[in-house]
Amino acid sequence: MPTSTNKRSAPPENGTPRRTLRLREAVTLIVGLVIGAGIFKTPAIVAGMTGNTTIMFGVWILGGIISLIGALCYAELATAYPDAGGDYHFLQRAYGRSVSFLFGWARLSVITTGSIALLGFVFGDYMNRIFPLDFFGTGSGPFLYAVSIILILSWLNLKNIRTGMKTQTLFTGLQILCLLTIVGTAAYLFFSGTAANPVQPVTTSPSIPLSSGFGLAMVFVLLTFGGWNEAAYISAELKDGHRNMVKALVFSIAVITSLYLLVTWAYWEGLGFVGMTFSQTIAADLMHMAFGEAAQKIISLMIAISALTSINATIIVGARTSYAMGRDWPALRKLGVWDTARDTPVNALWVQCIASLFLVTLGTLIGGGFKSMVEFTAPVFWLFFLLAGISLFILRHREPSAPRPFKVPFYPILPLIFCLTCAGMLWSSLSYVYDQSLGGINAAWIGVAVLLLGVLLLWIINRIHPERKHPAPSVDTL
Repeated sequence: MPTSTNKRSAPPENGTPRRTLRLREAVTLIVGLVIGAGIFKTPAIVAGMTGNTTIMFGVWILGGIISLIGALCYAELATAYPDAGGDYHFLQRAYGRSVSFLFGWARLSVITTGSIALLGFVFGDYMNRIFPLDFFGTGSGPFLYAVSIILILSWLNLKNIRTGMKTQTLFTGLQILCLLTIVGTAAYLFFSGTAANPVQPVTTSPSIPLSSGFGLAMVFVLLTFGGWNEAAYISAELKDGHRNMVKALVFSIAVITSLYLLVTWAYWEGLGFVGMTFSQTIAADLMHMAFGEAAQKIISLMIAISALTSINATIIVGARTSYAMGRDWPALRKLGVWDTARDTPVNALWVQCIASLFLVTLGTLIGGGFKSMVEFTAPVFWLFFLLAGISLFILRHREPSAPRPFKVPFYPILPLIFCLTCAGMLWSSLSYVYDQSLGGINAAWIGVAVLLLGVLLLWIINRIHPERKHPAPSVDTL
């Protein structure tokens, strides 16, 4: 008999990302990342700030247009420089290893893991309203839900990329169904004659000048559209990437904008403009008109599903930044393990899971201050987002001969609009954070502390491994 080899005991082969993802999966990932709990409350804020039905719908359309412009910029970067590191890779090519390291550190320490933790709390808060799990006192239910869902979804994604993406497709489908249910509820109220009059006189609740209100409304709208840039992290895994990346981004933005407009219409049709403006729980108020007291559990389930969808999508893309750091930095090489059998960065997923669970525990201990702490790092996110936009100009100038399967139309106008938008959001987030405090400390120092810790870690790594590893650029336009 031939000698058998014990393949089971062999460690997983450390390889590189393969192009295994389809266009449909990329779309469900992007849509799931972008549509979060914000659409269940942001339209009321936008209505109050705009004070006018036409302007209200206009800012949502403008938000979709600006997001599309940004998506076109990212489509050029992602097709010219496909890499599992996404923004990290673009920043490295444009500004060098130190800047990209700080970005990767910020994502691992608070931006991605903090988002997973906060989404876990959102999921836990709303699921606990449906099925309470407060076995260990008040507040234990959301904690148990958050820990459980992060562990379960991390485990599913550790199995292999196919399991993670099938889960994402299911969740995104349920998420879209929830939004269409809101639209269907408004249509039912309209045809049954029980809807409010949407064209009643406008009486804005906040006394905000139109120009200032429009700007603030755009901030909330753009935050609600945020997340489409995460598509860059699957650029090295998308089949026929030079075509499908553009299609995925454009189609996803179109779907998201359409859904946002439909849901905004539903609130407007069902509650009227004034009703929208003064509503504190706009989705629940609309559903209550049709379903009575059962509306509270229905909305809780909808928001929980939306949070669930975003958690899974964030887990998928978030670990890829850590993988890219491990691949490029010898001191972090354990993070740079890519399991070819599962097509996933196993160690990076484990580290991300543990870091997220740590933040969930921290959030439980310090309460509402944790949510503020994560939100106060928004300027760090917008700073790197702006740098990523500027990198398009830098790389076009520095690498004019690099293959670019897709180029942003109307260059440099559209990229400039995107960069100016990012700069505006950076300024808005800085202004907001500067006016806040946490534990008696100005909130602006929180983002600074994150970056300073990254600088310290970078110094330590360079001391431990003074040699520098310069991987060949991953430019694959197949």
